[in-house]
Formats: sequence, structure tokens, C-alpha cells
Amino acid sequence: MAQPRISAYLPPDIDPTKAALAFGRRALPKLNEELQSAELLTQQRALMALCDLVHDPEKVYQAIEIGFLDNLKTLLGHPDNTVRQKTTEVLHLMSTHSVGRWGLIQNGVISALTGLLDDPVDICRKNTHQIFDMMAKLPEGAAGVLQAGLIPPLVLKLQTELEEILELILDTLSNCLRMEVSEALATGAVGALKEKLTHPSAAIRSKAAQVLSEISSHPEGKLPVCDEEVIPVLVSLLEDLDPAVQASAAGALMFALVTPQGRSSAMAAAAIPPLLKLVAEETSKARLNAIKALTLLAELPEGRETLLDHTDTFRECLDDPQQVVTRAAQSAIRAIEWKP
Repeated sequence: MAQPRISAYLPPDIDPTKAALAFGRRALPKLNEELQSAELLTQQRALMALCDLVHDPEKVYQAIEIGFLDNLKTLLGHPDNTVRQKTTEVLHLMSTHSVGRWGLIQNGVISALTGLLDDPVDICRKNTHQIFDMMAKLPEGAAGVLQAGLIPPLVLKLQTELEEILELILDTLSNCLRMEVSEALATGAVGALKEKLTHPSAAIRSKAAQVLSEISSHPEGKLPVCDEEVIPVLVSLLEDLDPAVQASAAGALMFALVTPQGRSSAMAAAAIPPLLKLVAEETSKARLNAIKALTLLAELPEGRETLLDHTDTFRECLDDPQQVVTRAAQSAIRAIEWKP
């Protein structure tokens, strides 16, 4: 079902054209003073001017040096919707620059944003999650999200957030769970992600499978993926119409099949035929992951027996221009033709 798009338009009584735009180093200190003003309109106009300025990384650096971030953190709790909207917009724009991301990390902005997860204004929440997404692209930023205790609430938000925001949450989780998964597992992340594997949006299906791939790449994450009966759903996604969904599902399977439980579940779900189909498609994004998954299934006697009739499919991969695919195909052939 279609969802309304989140609008960033300001209320009709706010005229951004009347904002006193500032230029140069001397203007930034003045704006910083205006952010601390007791007048609501002055604060709003200062934030709008700042939104224009922080597109420039040089201005971002100067703003951080002057001490803007302390005032912006304070304004995150402002009762006025427009102030919160523009404050989160400024911080998001700053986070698109490397110097801005480091500034936000060093000044504790990630923790300060936690209070906006339940903000009643959609655009404030979207801006907040855009910041988390940008920050988590850096290992230090992902560590900051973990240290702020954001993983449990982010997992819970998978059940309730709007589709636009849901994509951002999944991207953030993907980067953060690459580092650590215990909190996510304790919060029921695998079950929540399993539900998203059947979401109408291909982007969400793909991103949910990618997060599961990150979870199952950890030793402690493999068994929950098997216990929650996620593997049959991932197998069904191998035949999804969207190539990105296929690739993400094959990647999650590849990690989960390292365990005996995972291999048994995949065999029970008849994973070999759709995986072979992906291997045979030269342009498939899932080709490499499918080859590796089948190599693991070849460790089972019944899997090896089935795959012995399809070694030609793997031999065709030996001419693939990507060496990583060629090497994976060679390993698969060795596993399939191995004799005790």
C-alpha cells in the first residue's frame, strides 16, 4: 500500500526568503548568537541561514570551531516543530561532509538525537535517521550508535516507522551490526527482519536480507537465523523479480549455511535449484554468493549427489571476467567432485 511522502515544506507563516543570509567568517558568530536568542522567529531565521551555509564544508568546519554544535544540541529539544525540523536538517547537511561527521562524533550529537526517535513530526524523524545512516558509514560513527544504546530502539522501530524511514533504519543497522550483534539479537531483530523479507517494497526486502546477512556473519547470529525459520523465506527470495533482493538473500544464505542446521534447512527448502539458476545467469548480482552457498551444500552427501549432475554450470563460470567468481567456481567443483 502506498504511503504518503514525508514533506520538508515549512508552515505557511514561515517565510525563508526573509532569513538574513550570512556570508563569511564574521557572519557565523552572529548566527551562533541568534541561535541562543529568546525570540522564536530569530532562531528560525538563523537556522534557515545556517542550512544554506553548511552545504560548504569550509563553513561546516568553521561552525564546529565556533561551537555551533552545543547550541544545535540544545535546540533538538525545542518545543517548536520548525526549530526542531531545521536543526535536524542542519545536522544532516553537516553529516554529509567528512569534517561534519567527525565533528558530530566528537561532540556527542548521536546521543543527543535519541530523543527525536519518537518525535511527532515525520520530517524531524526522517532527518534524524538520515544522520544516523550517514554516521554509521564510518566505523567510529557506527560505534557511536552502538554506544548510545540505539540498536534496541532501532529494531523496535522496524515495526512502526514509515517506509522512507524504514529504509534508513535498515541501512544504519546493516553498518552497525557488522561490528556487534548481541543487543540486536536480544531485542528480537531476527524475527522483526523476517517480517520485512516479505514487504511489498523491493528495497526493504533487499535491505532486510542484507541486515540478516550481517547478523549471520557473526558466530552468535547464525543459530538464531536458523531457529527463526528464516532460511525458507530467504530461499523463496532467490526467485524474487528484483536482482538486488536475490543478491542479498543469497548473501544471507551463504553465511547461514556455514552451520549444519543452516544446510539442513536449506536442503529442506529445496535451495539448490534456485541457486543453480542464479549461477547460470552471467549477469546475476547474486552469482558469487550463490556459488559459495552451493559449495557449502556440497558438503552434505545429498547435496553433493545432486550437484554432481550440474558441474557444467560451474565450469562455465571459469571464464568469468571476475577472478573472485572463477576462484569460487573452482572451489565449488572441488567440493562437488570430492570423494571420501
